[in-house]
Amino acid sequence: MENRKIEVTAKANNNVKLGLIPGHFATNHSHVNYFVDMTTIKTQYRAARETARELSKEYAHKQIDTIICLEGTEMIGAFLARDLCERGAGMNSGSDISVITPETNMNNQMIFRDNIQKKIYNKQIVLLMASVSTGKTINRSIECLQYYSGNLVGISAIFSAIPTYGEINVNAAFTTADLPEYWSAAASECPLCANGTKVDAIVNSFGYSKI
Repeated sequence: MENRKIEVTAKANNNVKLGLIPGHFATNHSHVNYFVDMTTIKTQYRAARETARELSKEYAHKQIDTIICLEGTEMIGAFLARDLCERGAGMNSGSDISVITPETNMNNQMIFRDNIQKKIYNKQIVLLMASVSTGKTINRSIECLQYYSGNLVGISAIFSAIPTYGEINVNAAFTTADLPEYWSAAASECPLCANGTKVDAIVNSFGYSKI
């Protein structure tokens, strides 16, 4: 499938590039017609740094206490915290920003250990994700934050298929405007399944596994 890959460059930054592989892919929540390859952005220094630089613009005038990283976005989260601290923007009274990642229990619920919970309780939080397609992971994250009394003030992603979640803007380096042919559908409503097209691979935040 790699020989089908195409590259898309972010409109705001030529150093931020995304890989796209067309096909028929199944996620936990839906079927999609592109595998959005974020490997470079999530694992390479310069790509992660430049992506964080673009995402940080959204929070120049917001107080941020904690960045919660999902789906392998820890490197981007660290750069995002650095950019906000260096600019003196997005800062809280403690003049620091925490970067944390939740655990997942056997019921697929996000949890935080006792020593980390103080980074969430009554804190202003940005949720950082790799991809937003249906909003279900955001919903699960909000339930977690409500349990630990955190205040969600921002949602950021490398790619998002939805512009907002409730009243919160989804701040993304890439949107469907950059991927105009991208679509996501429930498995029962997938047009490729209806046409008898076989699924190429199972995909998640770690990558893909061919079938």
